[in-house]
This record gives sequence, C-alpha cells and structure tokens, in this order.
Amino acid sequence: MSDPFKIAVVGVGLVGRRHVDAIQSLQNVSLAAVVDQTPEGETYAAKIGAPYFSDLSQMLQTVSPNGVILATPTPLHIEQGLTCVAYGCPLLVEKPIAVDAASALKLVHAAEVSDVPLLVGHHRRHNPLIAAAKQAIDANKIGEIRGIQGSCWFYKPDGYFDVAPWRKKKGAGPISVNLVHDIDLMRYLAGEIVQVHAYAQPSLRGFDNEDVAAAVMTFQNGAIATISVSDSIVSPWSWELTSGEYPIYPTTQESSYLIGGSHGSISIPDLRLWSHEEGQRDWWTPISVTSLRTAASDPLVNQIAHFVKVARKEASPLVSGWEGLKTLQVIEAIQKSCTSGVSVTIAEPTSMQSEIAPTSKISDISQKILQK
Repeated sequence: MSDPFKIAVVGVGLVGRRHVDAIQSLQNVSLAAVVDQTPEGETYAAKIGAPYFSDLSQMLQTVSPNGVILATPTPLHIEQGLTCVAYGCPLLVEKPIAVDAASALKLVHAAEVSDVPLLVGHHRRHNPLIAAAKQAIDANKIGEIRGIQGSCWFYKPDGYFDVAPWRKKKGAGPISVNLVHDIDLMRYLAGEIVQVHAYAQPSLRGFDNEDVAAAVMTFQNGAIATISVSDSIVSPWSWELTSGEYPIYPTTQESSYLIGGSHGSISIPDLRLWSHEEGQRDWWTPISVTSLRTAASDPLVNQIAHFVKVARKEASPLVSGWEGLKTLQVIEAIQKSCTSGVSVTIAEPTSMQSEIAPTSKISDISQKILQK
C-alpha cells in the first residue's frame, strides 16, 4: 500500500466542503490542510481537525501536499494556480477555470511548460450517467449527431443572492455560473462548438446581470444545438433536478438534454435511447425505447480518485486545463453575442498564443512567487 495522497483544499465554502467530504470518503487519500482567509474557514478547519492556513504559499512550504484543490472565487484562480505551478504541485481548479479565456491560457500554458498536472472541476463528466451516454454515442447507437436541445431552468430564492451580493453583479448571472456546466457536457458528448448566436434579458429582480438567456450553437461536425438557461424560471428541467446527483435538490423524472442523431436519439440523464428497427427509419413505423443501465456513484468522489491518478502520472486528465479553457471560450462567445447582437465565431486556443507570456517570463513569475 502506497502512502496516502495528501490533498489541500483552498477555499471551504459550500463547494470546498463538498470536496473535503469526498476526500474523507476515499481510502489512501487524506486531507493535508485547509486554506481560507475567513474566520468561518478557520473555525471549520478546527472542527474537522485539519491544519489551517490563511496563506497558500505558506501552506505549500509547510505541508508539501501531493495536490491542491482550488475552490475559491473565480477571480483568484489564476494567481493561486500559478502559485501551485511554481511549487510544482498538481492542482484541480473549480469551474470556470478563470474569469476570461486569456487569463486561463496563461495558467494552462504555465502548467504545461512546467509539466504540472492541471485539471478543471467540471465534475459532471465523472458522473456514471454521462459515461453511459458517452459510451452509447461513441458506439454509434444514435448515428451522426444532428441536433441537441438543452434546458437549464430553475428558480433560485432571493436569499441565495442576499447572502452573497456578488451574485447580483454583472458577470455573475446564470450564463457564467450555471450554463458553463451544460456547455462543457455538450462539448464532451457532441464535439467542438465553432459558432454561437445568443440572446439575454435583464433580471426581473433588478440585478445587474441577466436572468434568462438562450443560444444557438453550431458544432464542428455540423450539428446544431439550442440551449436556454434561467435562474428565475420554476421548472423541473435542469441537471440539478433530473440527475439526482446532489441530495439537497429534489429529484424529478424529467430530462434536461435531448441529443438527436441520424439513427436514434437519447435523453439525458434518464438515458432513454429511442430508435426504429434496423432498416425501418421513417416516421410511419413504430419507434421503441431502451433504458440504458448504469451504477450510481458520487461524481465528486470519482473526480478526486481520478485527480490522484493524474497527479501520479497514471492517467490522462478527463478535463484538462485545455478542456476548461475551451468551455470558457464558448461561454465568453455567448456573453459577447448577447451584448453585440451578432454571431460569434470561436477561435482555436492555439490562435491566442500571442497572449501567452514567454516561457522565460513565466519562469521569472514563478521565481518571484517562490521568493515571497
């Protein structure tokens, strides 16, 4: 038996604490430390008996963890991520990877140059429901994907915004906070998105951000998707309410994604596969349904187990830094289209190379971090 893999969690709000619970549920994985700058974080660390630090660099120097999970507010991800890279520490960054794609590119490049494993916390990819859907699609069960429909509708109570006023500000609407999950799954299941045209409407509650948005997206393979998101619609059609992934949400029997192909269609997450009999593809013949089966497991636990393997160079990342960057590019394109009213084409991340600091400059940044 190898030594326990030590993971430090930076930021112990709601998501950070879920990561701590997941770590503690795994054998041969241990919580190395908690890093948080709030009194609540210090109290929480004492409650669970974990070493507490208010400074990331100090923790890295003192504890030397095998990996770090960044569950802090998005604006902190790049600086904290570069600090982890400077110390050569593998990291898992909560979604979205950064505030903007240009910043994300700097972290992704720095990790790549330094050969430091970097994963992004799009944990839904680690759900067995998504694994089963991906397997069916890759096995050509529905043929060539032609259309996708996605719904991300729910009603967040006023208290959700009152306890964290930043959630009312521009840039913190459901496009960036929620839709980023759904876009990542669409990319994972159907391929790269190359163009978007989107619309949004201001919050009816008077906040600075949107409360409803919709997008039409074109994929590299020719498929077209429509998706809409709202945090002010009462409905049963969202991943949170359909997947049963997180017990705090009541579960419905609906689905939130429909993926249609030339030989069949699949609804997710109920995993119902619709098709005609072989050689009988027409709307006048009966269509039948098969329910795919899969075992249930916690995607956050699965994600940490995967993180350990990637950090030990035993596996390739399911959601690499590049994957997190590409999903963020789509979100940025949706936001830009909502503002401009025109379609936005999404560039390959490699075309952004001019925005990357030279390797020598990244090395200088790392040295400065280590010297703090």
